[in-house]
Amino acid sequence: MRMLPDEWEPIYKEILDDFGYDRSSDENSARMLKAVMMNSCLISEDEVAIKRNVTVFGNSNDLEVDIGAAAPKGTLIASGSSVGRMMDLGITPDIIVTDLDGDIDPQIKASRNGAVTFIHAHGDNSELVQRYAHEFIGPVILTTQSKPDNIICNFGGFTDGDRAVCIARHFGAKEILLLGFDFDTPSDKDGSDPKTKARKLQWAKRIIFEHNEPGVSITVPS
Repeated sequence: MRMLPDEWEPIYKEILDDFGYDRSSDENSARMLKAVMMNSCLISEDEVAIKRNVTVFGNSNDLEVDIGAAAPKGTLIASGSSVGRMMDLGITPDIIVTDLDGDIDPQIKASRNGAVTFIHAHGDNSELVQRYAHEFIGPVILTTQSKPDNIICNFGGFTDGDRAVCIARHFGAKEILLLGFDFDTPSDKDGSDPKTKARKLQWAKRIIFEHNEPGVSITVPS
């Protein structure tokens, strides 16, 4: 079930107001991402296949515990730094959703092994876009949280985790299992302010659950 741009726009405006972000910075980063990836293996939406059942992997401290409690199923969508932890357990993602921060090398490796990567541009990651985006040589879709065009898409979502859920819903997932999601306890990340991270997690929770689509079931390990 697709979140249309008109449905995402008021959520995006709230996020900009809450964090004091500048929309033009998001759009400048998106333009940079398009320029960097001009000669890359960009694919269209029609080339993305997602099953009815999807597992989305977050990067909370409980990821490995969650994987042990509930077997991943369907299309496997990894957000950001969860990729390396999954691969350490012998789990290969089908899709990666990343804004290029955190543990980047496993994400690049998974891309080179054929994973479809949704690379996201926002105002805080323009330097990472310049440094890493071109390293993703597998199939890629470019995303923004601002205005989309014929090259860069907007499927909704703010953090890698909730954006992965939005992508799953967009491409027709009906049953989504969340592993490694903790909306109350931010995971440690160098250079990240815990208070800001906590606020981002609350936004992720809202986007996943309060803005869920009819007919889509979202579950977490019990």
